[in-house]
Amino acid sequence: MPKVASTRRPKQKPKLGQHFLVSDDAAIRIVDALGDVSESTVLEIGPGRGVITSLLSKRVRRLIAVEIDRVLAAQLRLKFGMSRNVEVIEADILSVDFDSLFGPKPGLGRPGIELKPEPVKVVGNLPYFITSDILLRLFDFARYFDKIVIMVQREVADRIAARPGGSDYGLLSATAQLYSEVEKLFTLPPAAFDPPPKVHSTVLRLSISSQIERLDVAGDGFIDFLKRSFGQKRKTLWNNLKSKYTEPDLRRAMAQVGVKPSARAETLSLKESAALFHALRNSSHDS
Repeated sequence: MPKVASTRRPKQKPKLGQHFLVSDDAAIRIVDALGDVSESTVLEIGPGRGVITSLLSKRVRRLIAVEIDRVLAAQLRLKFGMSRNVEVIEADILSVDFDSLFGPKPGLGRPGIELKPEPVKVVGNLPYFITSDILLRLFDFARYFDKIVIMVQREVADRIAARPGGSDYGLLSATAQLYSEVEKLFTLPPAAFDPPPKVHSTVLRLSISSQIERLDVAGDGFIDFLKRSFGQKRKTLWNNLKSKYTEPDLRRAMAQVGVKPSARAETLSLKESAALFHALRNSSHDS
């Protein structure tokens, strides 16, 4: 998925399939979408050649840029070596320990007083083939974040923002909307990148606003339930769930919440999925 580059740099052959953003206007709009970051910590995923990094370095209190490409990471360290608010980490974002990076630090504060971590803003260009993995990992640590602005392939953005009932609605849609309010901001054509990709890219803003407490689905159980519900896209909800729950429990729970055995997972709202989850859990306990 797109990486970011300044228009002033000479053309270089991209590694790892990157497509470098060459639209200064788009870079500014992406940074503006984060809002006021003057007192914020920002996590940048895939800074590439650093045009968004350059903009952020002038606005933020602290910037942590995570780049997997060794050469690009080295170039970024040279470029921002004098910027005391910029830290470049050469790593795969899926392996970064967010607890160590953003969690409470031992020895800070007075005994008996818990310091709540400051919410972090996230910005980045997510590769298509691991967009879901990155987002699900960010959601696993949603307690640290308050706003996520990402650029993804347009079709993936459509899936993330899809509403229940449509064919695009799936596990990624349900999970994103469980943890956040999803906004499509704008779409960029292939010509905005060098070399031009074969797809359009859409910028999304995810404002963390978890429904977990409201739906009373705290813990890992509900996410596992959603994964099982959407396990086989072409199968009915009944067929996807029958490997986990008994037929009597399924029949009783579906009748209780008014879900037909022939229904598919994409037709249920999060509220309906949560209701079925609770009914099945209670039914299993009773049997």
